[in-house]
Amino acid sequence: MTRHILLPGRTLRQKLQPLWFVLLCLSALPLPAATPAPAPFGAVPSARQLAWQQLQAYAFVHFTINTFTDKEWGYGDESPELFNPSAFDADQIVRTAKEAGLRGIVLTAKHHDGFCLWPSKYTEHSIAHSPYKGGKGDIVREISDACRRHGLKFGVYLSPWDRNRADYGQPSYIAYYRNQLRELLTNYGPIFEVWFDGANGGDGYYGGAREKRTIDKTTYYDWQNTWSIVRELQPQAVMFSDAGPDARWVGNENGVAGDPCWATINASDFFPGQAERLENGDRFGAQWLPAEVDVSIRPGWFYHASEDAKVKTPAELYSIYLTSVGRGANLILNLAPDRRGIIPEGDVASLRAWRQALDATFRENLVTGATVVASNTRHRDATFAPERALDGDSQTYWSADDSEKTAELVLDLGRDRTFDLVRLTEFLPLGQRIDRVTLEAWDASTGAWREFATATSVGAQRLLPTAPTTTRKVRLRFAGAACPAISEVGLYQRPRL
Repeated sequence: MTRHILLPGRTLRQKLQPLWFVLLCLSALPLPAATPAPAPFGAVPSARQLAWQQLQAYAFVHFTINTFTDKEWGYGDESPELFNPSAFDADQIVRTAKEAGLRGIVLTAKHHDGFCLWPSKYTEHSIAHSPYKGGKGDIVREISDACRRHGLKFGVYLSPWDRNRADYGQPSYIAYYRNQLRELLTNYGPIFEVWFDGANGGDGYYGGAREKRTIDKTTYYDWQNTWSIVRELQPQAVMFSDAGPDARWVGNENGVAGDPCWATINASDFFPGQAERLENGDRFGAQWLPAEVDVSIRPGWFYHASEDAKVKTPAELYSIYLTSVGRGANLILNLAPDRRGIIPEGDVASLRAWRQALDATFRENLVTGATVVASNTRHRDATFAPERALDGDSQTYWSADDSEKTAELVLDLGRDRTFDLVRLTEFLPLGQRIDRVTLEAWDASTGAWREFATATSVGAQRLLPTAPTTTRKVRLRFAGAACPAISEVGLYQRPRL
C-alpha cells in the first residue's frame, strides 16, 4: 500500500496549504477571451429567409379551372361546373414532388380568373359550386394535408388580379382580397411561402362588364397593410413578389438566375409588377431580398395535352438546377396536374431521372479526406480553421482576420482526382462577403498553378461547371469586401445525361 511520509514537525494540512494558495490564484485569473466572429457585412437575412433559402428547391402546382378550358389565363367568366377532375390524387402529386427532391409545394389557390380551389365564404366563384365531390371538395385542404403526411412544406399563391370580380379596381376589392388571404392563412396549417403575382390589371369579365381595367400597382393594393396580415397570421412565411418583402422574382421564367446574382437589392423603389434589376440584384443593396427562379416543366404553366411531348428532359432540368440553385437562388419548379388531377406519367419519368442525376452528382464529394491549408486563419483559432470548410456542416465556416479581404485555401486531395463541378457556399448569417473567387489546379508537369474557373457572387450556393479537370491540388483565391466566411467547398463529377 502507499505510505504518506510527513516531514518532521509538519502536518498534512500545513504541507498542502501552498498548493491551495496556487490554485486559488490561478482561479482568479481571467479566462482567455473567445475569438469573436467576423462582423456581418451589409444586409443580412432574417431567420425566416435563412430557413427558406435552405429549402433550395420546391414545386409550384398550377391547377384550376384553366386546366379544363385549355387556357393559361382565364377570362373570369368560366362556369365553376367545368372544374371536375376525374381522379384527383393529392398524394400522387405530393409524392411526385418529394421523389424529385422538391421540399415543398406552392399551390395556385386562386389564379387571375378568380376561381377558388377552396370553399371561400366570400364568393360563389369557387369549388363549392363545382361538381367535384358534389360541391364538398377542397383542393387546398387535400394538398396541404398530403404535404404534412409526406413531410413537405405548404405554400399558397393568391393572385391579386381577379378578372371575375365586379369590384376589381375599387377599394372594396382590397377588403375581399384580404378576407381570402386570411382564410388561407388560418385554415390550412403552417404556410412557408405566400406568392403574390405581379400580373395586375387588364381586360376581363369583371362581373359582366367585359372591359379593360387598369390600377396603380404602386398604391392600389396598399401592400404594407396586406403584407402585415401575413406577418400577423404566419410570421415564419416568406412573401414573394417582384418587390419582396422577403424574396424577389428573378426577372424571367426561363430557369436562369443572373450571373452574378446578389441576394441584396435596393428595394425602396420597387413594387410588384416591375422587373428591372431583378436578375442580378445590387451588390451593395440595402435589403436582403434573394431571388426565386420560377420555371415550368412544360412550355405552359397549366396542363395542355398538346404539350405532352414537350416536357423538359432530365438534362434540361439539370441545367436549370445549375443556373438557379447553383447561382444562389431558390428554384420553384412548376408541375401541372392534368384533367384527371394527377401529374402526367411523362412528367413523372423526367422528374425521377433528374433526381437520379442530381443524386449521382453529389453522392461523392472528392474533398472528403483532403488536407487543407489557409493563407490566414482568424486569430489562429480552430473555431475558424480551414477544415471547417470541408466538414459538411453548414453551421461552421473558415474565416480570416478582418484585415485579410483576400485569402486563399489550398486543398491536397492526396492523389490525382478528376472533377467538373465545384460547389461553394458562404455562411449567410454574415452576409455576402465574396466579390470574386479564382480556382486554380496544380499542374505537376510545369510546377505551376493553372486557372480553370472564376466566379463573382457565391452566397447561399455556387455551383461552377468546369471542363474536366484532373489534379491533386486545388487553390481557391477569394477577394471580397470583407474577410471570407466560407462554409462549404466541394468537388464533384457530373453524370452523362
